[in-house]
Amino acid sequence: MNLLDAMSAYVRVAELGSYTRAAEALDLSRTRVSRLVMELESHLGVRLLQRTTRRLHLTEAGESYLARAQGILQALEEAEAELGAGSTEVCGRLRVNGPMSFGTRFLSPLITRFMLAHPALQVRLDLNDRRVDLLEEGYDLAIRIGELPDSSLVARPLARCRLLLCASPEYLARFGKPGTLAELAEHHCLRYRTASGSEWQFGGLRLAVQGPLESNNGDVLTQAAEAGLGIAHQPSFLVTESIRSGRLVPLLIEEASVTIGIYGVYPARRHLPAKVERLLDFLIEAWGDPPIWEQELGL
Repeated sequence: MNLLDAMSAYVRVAELGSYTRAAEALDLSRTRVSRLVMELESHLGVRLLQRTTRRLHLTEAGESYLARAQGILQALEEAEAELGAGSTEVCGRLRVNGPMSFGTRFLSPLITRFMLAHPALQVRLDLNDRRVDLLEEGYDLAIRIGELPDSSLVARPLARCRLLLCASPEYLARFGKPGTLAELAEHHCLRYRTASGSEWQFGGLRLAVQGPLESNNGDVLTQAAEAGLGIAHQPSFLVTESIRSGRLVPLLIEEASVTIGIYGVYPARRHLPAKVERLLDFLIEAWGDPPIWEQELGL
């Protein structure tokens, strides 16, 4: 038994309350994680977890051992990061999370280029629009867009992005161009589903809008706007190609343009691992300012 592997498996199971979630965070099979925890219990001679059909409970010994094991693993992580900070070699495993649409277009190609430049690096890239918990789920880095909640995480600005109003030429021919933001209330608006509901925000102005389609996926809204279903308020990286090709027309550019940030978010450490720092530097240079997805729009 590798004691550190077993300790890591137990800590993840205890933190996440699930063998399945721990296995996903560690990129191991559920059977392997369960075996490591049982081997650790056998090695220690105590039961750390009480298993029932519905949930896991830590024993008194399990609670005590968890605190010690977390401290040991954190100390090892900081020691590795401290050594890595002085090293120019990028190697080891790196878990990255990013949003689906942006990640597919502008993150995954750069991850591939970065790995080709650093062949000793292994990356697991997960793309989804769920706000992941970096600490609980074992991510080294997440790419996030827009307003960030207060947290213990460190956020490094990487690039910026404009939100643009746009519609197809066919829609505008049928319904006309809105001349002011207030006129959007009279149009078919394609809405991204958020906690703000049916409101679009333009700086300090919140505007209630209505329309036939609401979705939690920006690509769906872009395709619907291209088809002439309504007006979309989209990040520039989603509509660059559509605007360039003429499938969408930007509207009220000065009045409606809102700039949001794109950030690299990672757990606070005294020493940032070299692989994370080098990747962040690479993304900043590759995306540029103004960002590559806006450079040819001429807005």
